[in-house]
Amino acid sequence: MSSPRAAAAKTASKAPQKSAHKPAAKTARRKPAAKPAAKVAAAASAAGTASAQATRLAADIERSLADGRLDMLSAPALQALMAAACKAYAAQVEAGNPMAALAQRTTVTPTEVMVTASGLLRAANLAVFELGMWQSWTGR
Repeated sequence: MSSPRAAAAKTASKAPQKSAHKPAAKTARRKPAAKPAAKVAAAASAAGTASAQATRLAADIERSLADGRLDMLSAPALQALMAAACKAYAAQVEAGNPMAALAQRTTVTPTEVMVTASGLLRAANLAVFELGMWQSWTGR
């Protein structure tokens, strides 16, 4: 069994090799950097849709966290948002619209992703082993 550091180094060493084999035409067409949540919220706010509301809420949460206000959302409200986000994401993937769960250039840290993933697995009474088995069976 390898250590987490060795696994991380192995994963990191694979990423540059993978992109080095892409044809020049594909590497030239890079996606533009993601806009900060506040700019996205301003652009989408005129629509008045659930997407615009969610984007505004995301920007509000980001600002609150930046100000050190961890109490912006109650535990039940955060749990409701997490459940809705999980269901919406899964529905998109199941409908054949695969997308990254996070934008490519995001402010979410790897630690935040792992803390959240661990919390989701614990909430659903799942182990990392079960996730690995499911991924191998489904190819996701």
